Amino acid sequence: MKIGLLGTGKMGSAIVERLINCGHELVIWNRSIEKTVPLLAKGADVALTPAQLVDQSEIIISILTDADAIDACYRGSEGVFSTNIQGKLFIEMSTVRPVTAIAISQETQAKGGAMIDCPVGGTVGPARDGKLLGLVGGRDEDVAKAQPILDQLCRRVEHVGPSGSGVRLKLTVNLPLLVFWQSFSEALSLSAKLNIAPERLIDILTDTSGAPNMLKARTPTLVSTLKGEPQPPAAFTLDNIRKDLRTMIEEAQSNGWDLPVTQAALEQLNKTSEAGLGDVDGTSVPAWFIKTHCK
Repeated sequence: MKIGLLGTGKMGSAIVERLINCGHELVIWNRSIEKTVPLLAKGADVALTPAQLVDQSEIIISILTDADAIDACYRGSEGVFSTNIQGKLFIEMSTVRPVTAIAISQETQAKGGAMIDCPVGGTVGPARDGKLLGLVGGRDEDVAKAQPILDQLCRRVEHVGPSGSGVRLKLTVNLPLLVFWQSFSEALSLSAKLNIAPERLIDILTDTSGAPNMLKARTPTLVSTLKGEPQPPAAFTLDNIRKDLRTMIEEAQSNGWDLPVTQAALEQLNKTSEAGLGDVDGTSVPAWFIKTHCK
């Protein structure tokens, strides 16, 4: 099958690799074309515009930074909606507010296409291995058409309602995970004066009821950051975390309530980003917090 993918960031690139390994032909587009270069060697073709990509594809996946990026990609002068999308199926995987997903889906349908929202849980490793968690919103018939592709990308696919439902649940899933890095930083600060090696400390903490699955999965990276060792490129940067937290707060406020814990975590993570850690992985936050606060 000829699949198009809009947005070759870390997750988009991993998804491209997975789909190529599953035997699909991939055509890709990214606003910064240099990010597409490594995928050429893996067999992907590059489109110069989103419209060109749509013309060459049967199913189109988009996984973009935010609502502004979606708007530019779909509604720009050479965007998705500038060409004929009749009969095309779109799988929108960006983590955005439901109102954004619903609006773009309605516009797609009005132009003769179909769209489901399917943001995914998991990072680059699970994406390459086809072990993501797919949270889907959309019409039954569109979800059924997308199911074979979703099954190749995800260990579990949950269709949870109409358009916008997938992104709503993704925000729900991500909130405690992202707030965790700030709360865990503060928790570790209470043990900063103990003479316990990072390996032993994290091993103890992961064997308690307060340890999420994410902590267990990221233990080696977390221990490495606490020991001050050099880190590889981030799987999910602090600025990505902050963007998602802002999205969650905006969504709650649009419904008439506040998220005080989320707001407090964001304010602290803003300070961390301002200190120059915007591009680091979330696992680096505790080490920075202890270094700067526990003197």
